Amino acid sequence: MRLLLALGNPGAKYRDTRHNIGWWFADRLALGWGGEPFRADGATAWTTGAARPGVEIHKPLTYMNRSGESLAELLAARRFDPAADMLVLVDDVALPAGRFRLRARGSPGGHNGLASISASLGSDDYGRLRLGVGRPPDERIDLAAWVLSRMPRAEEEEALGAFPRAAEAVEYWLEHGVEAAMNRFNRPG
Repeated sequence: MRLLLALGNPGAKYRDTRHNIGWWFADRLALGWGGEPFRADGATAWTTGAARPGVEIHKPLTYMNRSGESLAELLAARRFDPAADMLVLVDDVALPAGRFRLRARGSPGGHNGLASISASLGSDDYGRLRLGVGRPPDERIDLAAWVLSRMPRAEEEEALGAFPRAAEAVEYWLEHGVEAAMNRFNRPG
């Protein structure tokens, strides 16, 4: 089994925020794979796609900062190796909107959702697809407020414009693993 874990926050209040770009991307993947609507089951909402049997897409319902709790429940209920079989879909302020980067492992880098997952696993050894949401234009803007705000339309279109290529990267990861996908899809800079 392969698992995509899309980080975000449940509820209409957060649906359109930068922090939920992982959920936006998960929705796009599920649609492209002929997936059924996401259904709540325990600590996640999840779906599969007819075009990708054996792959589950999950959205933790525990809120971003407690994503590891959802993962712990999944690990107890399903058989998969997080280091080899899981890819976390997550927002990243270090990348501008419209960019993405794959990583095989690494520190959470100040991202509380990744910190929760790392704490749950006791390891930073899991793949992630970091989707750019950009930094605040002014350093006085609180980072938490920034990621919990909506993107202006032009910026949102840039972010969504990366989804087709990011979907290709996920497909490649499924076939060849994270290191090969990194070599093929990560752009310098």
